[in-house]
Amino acid sequence: MSNDYLDYLRDLMAGFGTVTSRRMFGGHGLYRDGVIFALVDDDALYVKVDDVSRAQFEAAGCAPFVYHKQKELIALSYWSVPESALDSAEELRPWLDLAYAAALRKANAPTKKKPRAKRTAK
Repeated sequence: MSNDYLDYLRDLMAGFGTVTSRRMFGGHGLYRDGVIFALVDDDALYVKVDDVSRAQFEAAGCAPFVYHKQKELIALSYWSVPESALDSAEELRPWLDLAYAAALRKANAPTKKKPRAKRTAK
């Protein structure tokens, strides 16, 4: 991934709040207020999607981020944005808002605890 593309995205997101990035798995994760809301891989932007926002991304012709794991394709809950959204901050902003809202819902969701193993008497 080129640093130029990451810099371009940061410029587009300037009015979105403080966005930081961290290297991960050959790409970058984008964070706002410590919450990951997007991935950048191979000069492509993928934003967080959940059940609440998925239909809007599907209707816009967006696609999920997928990767190969052994012999299967794994789809993550990060989707591309419409190509036209990358033309301006104004066009990108609604997609970032959807992504950040999905990321906050995920971050604030109660965690599921695994059942404890039963102890057996010796």
